[in-house]
Amino acid sequence: MSGAPRWGLVVPVKPAAVGKSRLAVDGVDRVALARAIALDTIAAAAPADTVAQVVVVTDDALLPVLAVDIPGLRFVAEGDAKGLNAAVAEGARQIEGMPRAALLGDVPALRPADLDAALGKAAAVERGAVADASGTGTTLVTAAAGVPWASHFGPGSFAAHVAEGFTPLEVPAASTLRHDVDTAEQLAAAVALGIGPRTAALLRQAAYL
Repeated sequence: MSGAPRWGLVVPVKPAAVGKSRLAVDGVDRVALARAIALDTIAAAAPADTVAQVVVVTDDALLPVLAVDIPGLRFVAEGDAKGLNAAVAEGARQIEGMPRAALLGDVPALRPADLDAALGKAAAVERGAVADASGTGTTLVTAAAGVPWASHFGPGSFAAHVAEGFTPLEVPAASTLRHDVDTAEQLAAAVALGIGPRTAALLRQAAYL
């Protein structure tokens, strides 16, 4: 990765008590599962070669405690920020002098190399966006250094990002970066790719794996 820009990465995470409300797995506590998914996402993103720093925006007080084994994280309270995009913007404000990206905290099959590949493509554009597996949502948005931050996460977000002038980043359909998890069906797809150890441990306890 010599000569490639390194990125400040924002990962927004809802408090586990309210996160992943559509994700139900028999025998698995939803709150614990939401935290495990977030931690596996962060643990995969932090060691990526292209990532210089990770800012986690959350009001989940337990998340920093559970993430002590993941080096180099900075935690920022969501505080008065209202909604996902406001939380992401709060995280982006903490990053100076480098390009910024925001990764949703629900990609438990993520591989660092897949994040590196996407950020490598993003280095050539002012703003970029990666579609989720369905093609309608967005898992990653980027902005070059000096470019004002913006994001439009939410229903139909990929079309909203493209309409705002974000460049679609050509990431293969098989990339782990595209597989966010909100439903049991999406969790099964992530499991097929190979999920992180925290999520896997919970699912093994429930005999899901």
